[in-house]
Amino acid sequence: MWSVIKARLKQGFRTGTFPHTRPVLPDRFQGLPCLDNTRCRTDCRVCIEACPTNAIGREKDGIVLDSGKCLFCGKCVPLCPEGVIRFSREHDLAAFSRQELLRKDSSASHELQPRAEIRKLCGKSLKIRQVSAGGCGACELDFNVLNTLAWDMARLHIQVVASPRHADCLLVTGPVSKNMLLALQKTYAAVPEPCFVIACGACAISGGIHAESPEVCGGLEGILPVDLYVPGCPPHPATLLEALIRFMGLKLR
Repeated sequence: MWSVIKARLKQGFRTGTFPHTRPVLPDRFQGLPCLDNTRCRTDCRVCIEACPTNAIGREKDGIVLDSGKCLFCGKCVPLCPEGVIRFSREHDLAAFSRQELLRKDSSASHELQPRAEIRKLCGKSLKIRQVSAGGCGACELDFNVLNTLAWDMARLHIQVVASPRHADCLLVTGPVSKNMLLALQKTYAAVPEPCFVIACGACAISGGIHAESPEVCGGLEGILPVDLYVPGCPPHPATLLEALIRFMGLKLR
């Protein structure tokens, strides 16, 4: 017993200070995409052709980067001769609508939950049932990290539940493989109404790198109504935890 107490005192307090302070991010972290279309040349398609998921397209007023498709690989940045695209250090990437994921400039909206219904039901606690719908395991692992001592999302009253009947929402990862489609639909039906849905990662939002595969449904669009989109491949734990906090309608910093 004494050895256990000594070890605990020696280890000290291991939980990080995020979200009450800014997260400590790795040097290679690619955050919110920022575009400067005043530099863009209409005759240039280098970034469009280089993107592995067709996340970059062109409109009349310049290029558009779909962060719901983006893998945050950064291949487009060194290839652009005019420096139109850059990835910031901003970790807060989530959006409440699919349209908000289309990046045309450097602006960013970090609004809290706009729906009063969700704030009322989930503002004090959030129970999540996670569904891996054919994912590679990366998004699942980074979500599981939030349950570790370093992140401890339970201190913010966010918990993972074993049964969908105890859940407020589904957090879905993966491009929704055809083999997982029925299981996902049954899980959604088992959640007490109203059931909210969080799309975690590029695959769940748009199909990601697997979007063209005949074995997947290309993400949640058209299958379930999505209430929160969390971009990334995979989303950093800070990105995901910030998204869940904003989903609840809380402001902790």
